[in-house]
Amino acid sequence: MKNHFSIRALSILLGALISMSLSVSSTLAADNDTSRKPARLITMALEYPGIEIPAGDDISMDIILHNKGRSDEDVNVAITAKPEGWQALIKTYKYTVTSAHVPSGEDKILTLEAKPPGDPAPGTYELNIEAQTVDGRFKMRKKLSVNIIAKEDSAKESKGVKLTTSFPVLQGPSDAEFEFSIEVDSKLIEDAIFDLFAQGPKNWTINFKPAYESKYISSLRLKGNQSQTVAVEVKPSPLAPAGEYPITVRVSSGDAQGEAQLKIVLTGTYDLEVGTPSDILSLDARQGQPANISMYIKNNGSAANHNISFLSFKPENWKVEFKPERIDVLEPGALQQIEVLVTPYDEALLGDYAVNIKTEGEKATKNTEFRITVKASAAWGWIGIAIIVFVIAGLAGLFRWLGRR
Repeated sequence: MKNHFSIRALSILLGALISMSLSVSSTLAADNDTSRKPARLITMALEYPGIEIPAGDDISMDIILHNKGRSDEDVNVAITAKPEGWQALIKTYKYTVTSAHVPSGEDKILTLEAKPPGDPAPGTYELNIEAQTVDGRFKMRKKLSVNIIAKEDSAKESKGVKLTTSFPVLQGPSDAEFEFSIEVDSKLIEDAIFDLFAQGPKNWTINFKPAYESKYISSLRLKGNQSQTVAVEVKPSPLAPAGEYPITVRVSSGDAQGEAQLKIVLTGTYDLEVGTPSDILSLDARQGQPANISMYIKNNGSAANHNISFLSFKPENWKVEFKPERIDVLEPGALQQIEVLVTPYDEALLGDYAVNIKTEGEKATKNTEFRITVKASAAWGWIGIAIIVFVIAGLAGLFRWLGRR
């Protein structure tokens, strides 16, 4: 009876020892609660970096501050250079602005207002807008290029109706939709219905719409000496290459007629493809040891992509390195391979982790998520096996000794 009790107790002890030895190499689920955003990242953009206006027109332009980080930011803004004799300031609807608060994940839109002197000579003028965070960590500079044309060149002579627009030149990628805003001002005493006509490149779609409405129109009724704003929606042909494209807008009612010359500057399309040669987005790694991922970047757009950089979102205390760290230029259709070295934390728990890599180029961004499985060192596996063998051998000897008794 005593031997039977001893054997039962030893069996329970054996089970406990085996469980403890196997737990050395077991895989634990990783608690990966990393943020998808960097701690701090703020950028500035101009609504239209290049415009063309007739002599005598003023400028009103949006300045957009993007806060892509996790922290709220206070940003100082200023106009650091302007043509001689020009008046320029940065405003909101009520105040002149020298600093703006931009909450995390939000945009702040300010307005740049500029007024040339009485009768500026035709030519290109530049204004510089600079912004920086209070601590100087992020510094940004944008240039506004203003091409002033003579009044007689901005439109043909009008008769009974006048067409004006603040932004006759718009720029963007080939797959974008463009919208001009044109004010139609009737100089007639009586009411009139004006026909709307637009001529542009072949296979382009051009439509007229009332301001802030989605329906299309082909004519416009105006009372005597009344004006109304009309939107001109332009969709380029998907196959249109980069370049400048003129568009003529005409408004007429009987002998009354007016014309405006518009222009769209296509910069091509921007599209990046990111992947791995094997299409596998997972990797095994060891604690504190670098593991390698080969990743390719391909330019699927029709325009060259410049200054392609890489940003990683990883668990705390991990390291992610890129070789090379950036790509200066990637021509359309070109492909380049980069190597990514991922080093888990020395004390990382065993299990699966997510590492997100953001590839940011010129007007094109791609996010790629990799699953990294942290495994125990092979040495621990052998240690576990040795423990099990030792325990079993010891128990076998103990059973034999008890059997003899």
